[in-house]
Amino acid sequence: MLTMQLGIAQQKTIEIKDSGAFGDIDEENFPGASILTRSDQGQVHIYHDGIDMFCDKAIFYGKEDFVEAYGNVNMKQGDTINLTSKYVEYSGKTQLAFASGDVVLTDPQSTITSDTLYFNRAKQESYYKSGGKVVRDSSGTITSRIGRYYMNDKKYRFVDSVKLVNPDYELNTKTLDYYSDNGHAYMYGPSTIVGDSSKIYSERGFYDTTNDTGYFVRNSRIDYDNRVIVGDSLHFDRRLNFASATNNITVTDTINSSIIKGHYAEVYRAKDSVFITKRALAITIQEKDSIYMHADTLMVTGKPEHRITRGYYNGKVYKSDISAKADSIHADHKTGLTQLINLKRLNKGDAFSAARKPILWNLDNQMTGDTIHLKSNPKTEKLDSLIVFYNAFLISKDTISKDSYNQISGKRLIGMFDDDNQIKQVDILKNAESINFSRNDKQELIGIEKSKSSDIIIYFEEKEVVELRKLLQFEGKLYTEEDLPLNARKLRGFDWRDDERPKSVEDLFKDDPPFTLPVIKGLEAYQEGEEFFGEALIGRVKKADDEAEKKNLNKKDEAPKASRNVPKKFLNTNTNTPAVQKATSKKKTVNQKVQSKTDQD
Repeated sequence: MLTMQLGIAQQKTIEIKDSGAFGDIDEENFPGASILTRSDQGQVHIYHDGIDMFCDKAIFYGKEDFVEAYGNVNMKQGDTINLTSKYVEYSGKTQLAFASGDVVLTDPQSTITSDTLYFNRAKQESYYKSGGKVVRDSSGTITSRIGRYYMNDKKYRFVDSVKLVNPDYELNTKTLDYYSDNGHAYMYGPSTIVGDSSKIYSERGFYDTTNDTGYFVRNSRIDYDNRVIVGDSLHFDRRLNFASATNNITVTDTINSSIIKGHYAEVYRAKDSVFITKRALAITIQEKDSIYMHADTLMVTGKPEHRITRGYYNGKVYKSDISAKADSIHADHKTGLTQLINLKRLNKGDAFSAARKPILWNLDNQMTGDTIHLKSNPKTEKLDSLIVFYNAFLISKDTISKDSYNQISGKRLIGMFDDDNQIKQVDILKNAESINFSRNDKQELIGIEKSKSSDIIIYFEEKEVVELRKLLQFEGKLYTEEDLPLNARKLRGFDWRDDERPKSVEDLFKDDPPFTLPVIKGLEAYQEGEEFFGEALIGRVKKADDEAEKKNLNKKDEAPKASRNVPKKFLNTNTNTPAVQKATSKKKTVNQKVQSKTDQD
């Protein structure tokens, strides 16, 4: 074996461990260089400071400590880095290698392939800028136009047209920082993650490719089958079919034309359910008049064809012609049935649950009872009927007399609506009582009628009572204002609650305690890394030249230092400069001559 070492004793320089069959000198084309060609026993073997390189042919510039390797090139750094390509340039001074032609760089966790690749041994970094691919078994395949691998940190940075392809999803982004030891990926700029049943968009996000979980914080949304989730921050778990959102949330049901808003939400795809709280608001979009529901907590469950919305604690409903309030509200969107229910809570100190019965307002009428059912037609979006179960009470304020109210109470109330969503008929069943301020056509008070009967039927036209029938009346009298004292003008259980009535969407929240949005835990901002070809590399080249100059290794009549010691492409990423183009042209000419000689051999 022939071993050749050039340079100074204090500096680790390139060694030729095996020069192959023979060495050649071509001063005309390769001044100051030795041309080495493989033998039948093996390839040319080059060594430098822990790295071994094998090739079929090498051009070795001893004084410059620089080598060009051709044909089946293989660079190995212990058992961690293995690089193969058709061509390699390597500088012992800068420890920078340039590889081209079917480049493959592997480490224990991943494989990089590219047409061209730079490898900085001093920093333990590799870099490509003309397209490349990284394969990692557990995460998938990543491609990009520009890629950089920080080997000590086990970190990749991919830039421009980045795509990660996994069997379960495809990730596309502008810039991606990827850590190969734990599979963590940080996305910068517009990004999408598309799977079989979900699509995620974000402009600042994190994804754990090992555990299939993600966190997204800027202009983020998740398209989950027939739901779209938007929020200031989103969490996603693919394995659990789960997503959660925090602050300024909107969950849109694209099939049923409904929207839920709030400041914390959980979505369970497999269960077809949504949980939302913190100023939660459900909106059922209708062509003429949308319905709004608010409660401390909202839940939407069921398949798209049969959604059910439940509002728990302090539930309220607002529509232009109807409002409601109850401890709990259940709305079945398929059947059109809305139930207003008073829950029995363990907390007896809750003022609302202690005495606040479910209540419904329609135009000028207030209806209360232990439970209220409101039926509507889902197709026509029109109210059909309502039923008040137990302790039914209907109140409407007299239009003229101050603090005077028309009242009817009974065990049960059944109401029917006309095409304009106005009550046209009310039936009070069992133990019916009434107080009615009777007026003539001039709206002059005739008297105050107070009666009791088995049942009462009331007919309305244009919001006014046109007929009141008492069935099996057993007590009744018409009083003058003077004959009926104020304390007798209200039935037992009278409770006028107009101040609670939501008269706008904003009114739905007027009883809520003050709420402050929690601070979102953000992701670290994008950090610009040091340029791969930067001042530090140029400084090392100059220092190496100065040391060589002191040892009289450089002659004044030789080529300029920069071009002698390292190609221009090692110093600057801009390949459009005249100097780089000239160097590249010269290099192509040299490569063609060497390749011609290799083919002849």
